[in-house]
Amino acid sequence: MKTLIDVYILPMLKSPAKADFAPLAGAIRRVAVFYAIGALAAFAQMRIMNIVSNGTLKRIRLNVFSHMESLPISYFDTHAHGDIMSIYTNDIDSLRQMIGMSIPQFVNSFITIVGVFLSMVVLSVPLTLVTIAMVGIMLFATKMCTGMSGRFFISQQKSLGRVNGYIEEMISGQKVIKVFCHEEAAIERFNELNEKLFEDASNANNFANRLGPINAQLGNTSYVVCAIVGGVLAISGISGLTLGGLASFLTFNKSFSMPI
Repeated sequence: MKTLIDVYILPMLKSPAKADFAPLAGAIRRVAVFYAIGALAAFAQMRIMNIVSNGTLKRIRLNVFSHMESLPISYFDTHAHGDIMSIYTNDIDSLRQMIGMSIPQFVNSFITIVGVFLSMVVLSVPLTLVTIAMVGIMLFATKMCTGMSGRFFISQQKSLGRVNGYIEEMISGQKVIKVFCHEEAAIERFNELNEKLFEDASNANNFANRLGPINAQLGNTSYVVCAIVGGVLAISGISGLTLGGLASFLTFNKSFSMPI
């Protein structure tokens, strides 16, 4: 973007009568090629990660099932069957999200952060320092939100296993419940477990869902601050920052803060 503005667009604005759009069109075509390669790479990544994540979960399920075949009867007597089944469904599904989404996103973000940081340093050291200061505030907010939501997510998985185990026991022992007129007690106990799961899930997602809007607003604030400071630097000619350099830096500002 810096090259497009400083080398191609600004000279034509200064001399509109001699404007030649052929070099600009060639540069835009090169940019289009870059975006096309990026789109193909993103498609290939999604296909590869889909195969890798599902293949990994398949092996995990096989290992868990084989291990359970070797456990003594006492283990199954002391653990609800629904809680055991929850391992195969809910817990392994959480692993699928981590392998298929979280780990690739972490790798992508790390590569993006390193590349964009070096580019920002080349463009403007003062604006880079401003961006880093805002990122520090974002990291503090992230730490606070994830710290509060993390323990509730752990409690949510445990509560989910207890609910599934209780449902499985009540359904399999339904005739016994009917014979001893234990329906009301069973419903009351289920309501207690269900309420606990609701509270844990609500608290976990409450803190986790705040993280996106908080960081989005902090990212917007960082963008505005860099635009104001960069505008002053570009107009005054301090640190050699040009209009194209400022526009390019503002793009990097978004690309730097959001992956973090």
